[in-house]
Amino acid sequence: MQVHSGMVRKVARAAAAIAVSVATTMSLVGCGVTGSNDVTLDFFQFKAEAKNQFETLARQFEKEHPHIHININNSANAQTDLRTRFVKNRVPDVITFNGDISFGTFAAAGMFHDFTNDPIVKKLNKGMVEISRNLVQTTDPAKKRVYGLPFAGNASGYIYNKTVWRKCGVDPENPPETWSGFKAIVQKFKDCGVNPVQATVADGWTTQAPLSSFAGTTTPVSDYDKLRKGEATFKEIWTKPVQLTVELLDMSTSTKGVTYQQGTQNLAQGKAAIIPLGTYAIPQVRMVKKDADLGFAQLPATDNPQQQLLVAGDDVMLTMGANTKHPKEAMEFINFLMSEKSLNQYADEQSAITPLKNTHFGDPALKTIQKFYKENRLVDFADHNIPSSINLGGMMQTAVISKNVPQFISGMQKEWDKVQSRNFSYL
Repeated sequence: MQVHSGMVRKVARAAAAIAVSVATTMSLVGCGVTGSNDVTLDFFQFKAEAKNQFETLARQFEKEHPHIHININNSANAQTDLRTRFVKNRVPDVITFNGDISFGTFAAAGMFHDFTNDPIVKKLNKGMVEISRNLVQTTDPAKKRVYGLPFAGNASGYIYNKTVWRKCGVDPENPPETWSGFKAIVQKFKDCGVNPVQATVADGWTTQAPLSSFAGTTTPVSDYDKLRKGEATFKEIWTKPVQLTVELLDMSTSTKGVTYQQGTQNLAQGKAAIIPLGTYAIPQVRMVKKDADLGFAQLPATDNPQQQLLVAGDDVMLTMGANTKHPKEAMEFINFLMSEKSLNQYADEQSAITPLKNTHFGDPALKTIQKFYKENRLVDFADHNIPSSINLGGMMQTAVISKNVPQFISGMQKEWDKVQSRNFSYL
């Protein structure tokens, strides 16, 4: 049979086109190139303990949003790494960061998206949102905006061993609501032959926990703005909480100079009744004894129950870069992370507290502090107002050992004045 030459050329061209198409497809598959409409988000993640959990959440999101890919950058030194990214104009699309003074400084500098009027804020616990606002390092109330969403909360107070409390005739379901009541149960533990308060002074940072707990009730948040303006001093705002911290840790009938790790072990094993640390230490205690019967309570600073405020930090803040190239996709990921399912999943793994109005508490030990969230009687950690360049933990450690409160106050004021003299602020 004779074949027409034009037909031969058409067949040849078709075969060539198919070959090129197949080769191109194989090349794309081999190189892992994604579709032209796909977006990759840069996710900056600081929480080492939750690294695997955020990885799981990101992959869950990708399955539901196949056109969005999440590139997770886990940082071991979040403050330095994020500052470097800002200087080099490589601001991540989505960011987790600790709710502390560094977050507030970055927020005041305009690095983060302003969520103030976003619908998602209306779903959140007002107290936790207010903490987020107050972190912004400015003395102008109008500039205290919501530059980050509280993703997970923690609280400061004390963890206690319910088994020890029952053994000593103290009701573990009704922890004291006044300072006098607290001192009364301390005496009961002493009479029972149990160390009432486990101090962990070998790790200086742990002394900041009771300081924040006491200052939360005794020091109004507005005093920190006065401090920044030079209208207040540490002698005026911190003398009382430092005195209470020294008194509290002096209640220990055992060695004060143990480490955080040893202290949590002692509590788990029933060698102490109380350890004055935050909710963040509960997983550490449970690592020692998984079935430890634990409680957590607010640390009262006065004899008026209605004055007591729970120190509750935004342990993980979730935000996005102010000028991200992918605001729509970044917000999709943020909404996924802020869903009740994702938040509860995280809280259960980390013994954390969710920021929704219907607050979920990720550990049964947190039952006794739920009322503070319902009544919005929350205030941020006092040490979140102190720059990291000031060695607060080391100074408090010295104060607890020496019991010299005036020396601590004088030293803090000098260090604060040094920082203020060389810092600029976003007023």
